[in-house]
Amino acid sequence: MDLNADLGEGFGHWTLTDDDALLDCVTSANVACGFHAGDASVMRRVCDTAAARGVRIGAQVAYRDLAGFGRRSMDVPPAELTAEVAYQIGALRVFAEAAGSAVSYVKPHGALYNRAVWDDDQAAAVVEGVRLAGGELAVLGLPGSRLLAHAGAAGLTAVPEAFADRAYTPEGTLVPRGEPGAVVHDADEVVRRSVGMAVDGGVLGADGSRTAVAARSLCVHGDTPGAAALARRVRAALEAAGVTVRAFA
Repeated sequence: MDLNADLGEGFGHWTLTDDDALLDCVTSANVACGFHAGDASVMRRVCDTAAARGVRIGAQVAYRDLAGFGRRSMDVPPAELTAEVAYQIGALRVFAEAAGSAVSYVKPHGALYNRAVWDDDQAAAVVEGVRLAGGELAVLGLPGSRLLAHAGAAGLTAVPEAFADRAYTPEGTLVPRGEPGAVVHDADEVVRRSVGMAVDGGVLGADGSRTAVAARSLCVHGDTPGAAALARRVRAALEAAGVTVRAFA
């Protein structure tokens, strides 16, 4: 199982994610590319550290929404969204390659991630942006999403992921952040859910029913309080359960 986290979610003097601590335990780093968070200095620093520690680098692309942290849905015309996705990947690629590494995958952030679950036009635009950027990059997304369907149809590697600290609906989608219980705060519960998804391929949904989750990557949100300590616990629990934690093939 791959273990990923959202990193580089700072801007100027403002910081949010504990990048150095998270890079000690994750296998893939979703690096903010400046549209919902991150700037040139932050991207460079995270890429340098990720490369030095052998952590895979991914571009976390988003709607252009610094004020809303990329969590506000936007009706961006597909052609414009395609260009903006490619732009973000290109910006991060400069710093990844300068660090001796490469951008190897793309993961949408926030509202764009959730919109691409069901919106064919937005999902297709994201995938077209990935193709425009070049490099045969993998795409991370929710199992069964339109994003992964379009990625697969385009010949890209589609990587289904699960979320350690987010609640699921019975349909296998994420409970919207505005609803009660959308984020799981109890660390013990997060660890239990992580092992269950990795070993048994399922998790209890918000209504108490079992929801199937077939994933190759597990996300621990970098902006969750105590995220680094939580990620360490999740990794230790996965390994104790016999799960090999490594970047997805």
